[in-house]
Amino acid sequence: MMRERRQIVELWERGDAVALATLVRVEGSSYRRTGARLLIAANGDYAGSISGGCLEAEIVRKAQWMVGAGATIQRYSTLFDDTAEIPYGLGCGGTVELLLEPAGTPEFDALMDAMRSSLHGETQFVETWLPRPGRQLHRTVQRVDDVFCLRPDFADSSRNTFCETLEPPQRLFVFGAGDDAQPVVRMAALLGWSILVVDGRAQWARAERFPEAEQVLVAPAADDLRIDSRDAVVVMTHSYEQDRNWLAAVLPSGPSYLGLLGARHRSALLVSEVAAMLDWTLERACAGIFAPVGLDLGGDGAEAIALSIVAEIQACHEGKLGASRRMAPEAVTELIARDDASRYLQAQCAL
Repeated sequence: MMRERRQIVELWERGDAVALATLVRVEGSSYRRTGARLLIAANGDYAGSISGGCLEAEIVRKAQWMVGAGATIQRYSTLFDDTAEIPYGLGCGGTVELLLEPAGTPEFDALMDAMRSSLHGETQFVETWLPRPGRQLHRTVQRVDDVFCLRPDFADSSRNTFCETLEPPQRLFVFGAGDDAQPVVRMAALLGWSILVVDGRAQWARAERFPEAEQVLVAPAADDLRIDSRDAVVVMTHSYEQDRNWLAAVLPSGPSYLGLLGARHRSALLVSEVAAMLDWTLERACAGIFAPVGLDLGGDGAEAIALSIVAEIQACHEGKLGASRRMAPEAVTELIARDDASRYLQAQCAL
């Protein structure tokens, strides 16, 4: 959905948008959640989606005509039933209500500005009074600060309003610019995330190797990155010393996700040393790190590992984590007893 927001804003900035459809209510099942949008241009181009593909063609074809007199609410059935009054059936099993509004109005521009601001890191709260007989569409936008209580998307039938919080994209920091970091960046970009790649090796940390990343940085100061509790971090430099230093720098920031690539024994040594560097208990250090990184999806190779990493971050972001792999303090102690860190101490990966 975040990628679609980027595409919608890009289409709007072209200057030829004619109508916007927003999914504001769902009864029963629906392919998309409320808040899904479809922006339509004068030449028939569009960005976003509001169904699994069954409604888009109809909306693109008729939207400009339907908003000729202003914003309107349209109701569509997604039941797999040829006798339904307006069947657009892929068997989703419900009905949806769409807000259709013309482009170029103050309300439309306010929403587009809010969407663009959210992509630049500002959380926006939008409340839309839906049109009904005798009342036109009305909308307010408020920038959210730390004091303001965030509310989820919902339609209040008693007030006939649709409220939504436009949060910034998930930020992902990838520490490590090796070849195996490239599919991680590509897959995260497909979800519309904001991605920063960091490495101490200038020959690896080059923008042309990561065209989807917003920034590719060579050995920045950790404080300059301003990592916070909403961010996701993956440490995968293949350099023991780099991994240790970045873990020690990032762990106190408390990112929502901090994954460490590597074998369990290597990870145990790193966690143990980082805990000592920070004067933390092993329990505290282990609680903040996902290791081995990624969901256990099976498969082999850089792409399979990248998929497992991005899937785990997405699950964490959505509160859907199942059996993720975490290191327990007891396991760290046991693994360290088997060997020391000397075999990992090299300036960079031997490959």
